[in-house]
Amino acid sequence: MNQPRNQLGEAALDRTPVPPFVISSLQNSRIKSLVKLGKRRERDDLRVTIVEGTREIGHALQAGVIPLEVYICPELITTAESRALVAACEGLARQGQTTLLTVTPAVFAKIAYREDSGGLLLLVPYITCPLDKLPLPTNPFFAVIEGVEKPGNLGAILRTADAAGVNGVIVCAGATDVHNPNVVRASLGALFTVPIAEARTDQVIHWLQQQRIRIVAASPDGTCHYTAPDVTGPVAVVMGSEAHGLAPAWFAAADAVARIPMRGLVDSLNLSAATAILLYEVVRQRLAGTDRQAG
Repeated sequence: MNQPRNQLGEAALDRTPVPPFVISSLQNSRIKSLVKLGKRRERDDLRVTIVEGTREIGHALQAGVIPLEVYICPELITTAESRALVAACEGLARQGQTTLLTVTPAVFAKIAYREDSGGLLLLVPYITCPLDKLPLPTNPFFAVIEGVEKPGNLGAILRTADAAGVNGVIVCAGATDVHNPNVVRASLGALFTVPIAEARTDQVIHWLQQQRIRIVAASPDGTCHYTAPDVTGPVAVVMGSEAHGLAPAWFAAADAVARIPMRGLVDSLNLSAATAILLYEVVRQRLAGTDRQAG
């Protein structure tokens, strides 16, 4: 993983202890730099993003994510859960792994993306991994998302992937920014619990074929019902954007092209809802196969 350049104030990656003072100025260089992270270009340049919210921060820390910086507003730390997270961050700081900074409520309101952040905000490095670093168990199960446009959709898909036991999510073809703070928020921290990779469509197809993973692509024009393909073995469920669907390369590579029946007048399901249907079909078939073996 590339290390972020040190532009969030000179101490952004410096483990030298920060003097125990409270940042109260909105013009502080660190604060101004954090605010700039609202733009993807700034995040990509530094390869860092912001995590806030007790559930999201808890999942990040449990997954072993080491924050570069931790911003704390004591007046807003009001729950046992948030106090426990502060204690965990203080432990990392004592080990020299992160830098703690205290801010006033006004400053915290400036840097937070949401109103219910709980007084704690982390600056963390990007967490995506290369395709060849994704876990490959005996019977792998992946979700591939091409061209997803809305951070909320990607976040919801990550939550479903976590719940369904997906071994990894692969995002490709100009999709929304995986590290958008709204993806972190919508995923409730599942961004840190599910391995995630980014790659070009041709790279993903090649990798899946190399690993002998069956490709089940979804399309309104699919040739079979979504319950028809056998997904009990190694499988990747491939979903495209609501606006453009999947690239033609997927249909050429797919072992099956499945459709979800539409009985109403609306011409498409929300992407996250459609993905949930397909992912849980994999869960259903695998559970049914386990039950047959047990019987």
